[in-house]
Amino acid sequence: MSNSKSSFRIPAFVALSLIAGFSFGNYYAKKNLRFSGNNKIETIFNIINHQYVDTVDMNRLIEITAQNIINELDPHSVLIPADKVQLVTDKLEGSFSGIGVTFNMLSDTILIISVIHKGPAEKAGILPYDRIITINDSVYAGKNIDQDRIIQTLRGNKNSKVKLGIKRGNSPELLYFDVTRGDVPNYSIKAVNHIGDNTGYLKVEDFARTTYNEFITAIAKLKKEGREKFIIDLRGNSGGYMESAIHMINEFMPANRPIVYMEGKSFTHKEFRANGSGSCQNSPVVVLVDESSGSASEIFAGAIQDNDRGLVIGRRTYGKGLVQAPILLEDGSELRLTIARYYTPSGRCIQKNYEMGRSEEYHRDIVIRFNHGEFDSADSIKLDDLPEYKTLGGRTVYGGGGIMPDIFIPRDTSNITSYYSAVMQSGLFYQFVLEYSDSHHQKLSSFKTYGELHAFLKTQPLLNAFADFAEKQGIRKRPTLIQISGKLIENILHAYIVRNFFDEGAFYAIILSDDVTLNRAIQEINSDTWRPAI
Repeated sequence: MSNSKSSFRIPAFVALSLIAGFSFGNYYAKKNLRFSGNNKIETIFNIINHQYVDTVDMNRLIEITAQNIINELDPHSVLIPADKVQLVTDKLEGSFSGIGVTFNMLSDTILIISVIHKGPAEKAGILPYDRIITINDSVYAGKNIDQDRIIQTLRGNKNSKVKLGIKRGNSPELLYFDVTRGDVPNYSIKAVNHIGDNTGYLKVEDFARTTYNEFITAIAKLKKEGREKFIIDLRGNSGGYMESAIHMINEFMPANRPIVYMEGKSFTHKEFRANGSGSCQNSPVVVLVDESSGSASEIFAGAIQDNDRGLVIGRRTYGKGLVQAPILLEDGSELRLTIARYYTPSGRCIQKNYEMGRSEEYHRDIVIRFNHGEFDSADSIKLDDLPEYKTLGGRTVYGGGGIMPDIFIPRDTSNITSYYSAVMQSGLFYQFVLEYSDSHHQKLSSFKTYGELHAFLKTQPLLNAFADFAEKQGIRKRPTLIQISGKLIENILHAYIVRNFFDEGAFYAIILSDDVTLNRAIQEINSDTWRPAI
């Protein structure tokens, strides 16, 4: 009987204690708490900061809460932490303050691949294939340090100095250089090449603040060399500054042609039209796109397509029709908030469907499209559910899911095998190229043109050397599959090696030498049956 009473009393005591504790806390809060804020979140933060039982890192709590709030919005609104803002911004500013080198990690050591001509590093005496061992007397070799951290350390305010300890060749002694940081160009037009006698090719990686000026310079150069037709490659271009895209489109449009317009709940309707000053108004143009072409790239392709001004060739674009405004916050972080939707000249918003707060599902759309076979067959794209619009010439185009190309080009799988996929996914291509370029850099750097270097590489047993290298990394040789993919593998190796000693233009000249989409663009732009609506 006593045991029964005891088993009853203990839970009752615990319950009474909990009630008493809650009542005391409630009384204490009512008696002592007099916080008020502009909103519930501010009030809660104040309560936690002053009344919570333990010390809380309030800055961290606020950061987590802010991120969670933004995550409940559309997939493209984002809060960038203060320590990442500069890196993100530099990519689209066209230049940054740094030392003027490109580098990669080779065996946990910073290997300088190239030195920008007349840049800070070159002026200080640093050479390609030097190794950075120390930065400001701190050892950076052999520590597997994150590349973003290295970039942040090497960059800094203009005219500030950074001390580098350099290992050169086989010398056991380090060489020390004081490098004065300066403006380093960050070009977004990666290639300006000739195709045939009258066509120019431009590879636009993103739409940065300086992209339009780069474009005008490139077009003037190509025209001077007799090129009057243009292929604009926007594949892989995820966007950037809308203004740069609008200025570029203006070069191809007759006066008063619509380019794009924007609308939002708190954003007044704003429309952009061509002003008639464009230098390429009579030039045939083809735009290349794929599933990674987004935002400003889609504005460019949509304006060309809706005005029947040229052809869009490739695969359906990403489908981003939202406009973000950068808002700098007091702590140095930056909110990029969606403030409007943009619409192509025919009135279509090409933004694909999304649900608020479900960004992960949204970003998996590309994988779903791949698995559905969209990259291999135009018939896999269901157009029945998409809204229809009409171009200037009366052609049907579709909104609500990216820009559908005028001519669909499936991905080229003719030389892709399981062996190729394995080495591609492993990242071994660039690792091999890095080691090969490093060990042979004296010979490879002796060639005056990329064509001479490419011709030399064709005489080297690179395919066998790469297969041996990959086998040491755990990917066994598959002779039959290597033979099928051999030409593709060699082309990639040649292009990467050439890029380490020349520029991006040389890289694209080689890597696109058998590109199916580009070849179709060349065929179409030279066709007598196709003319732009000008």
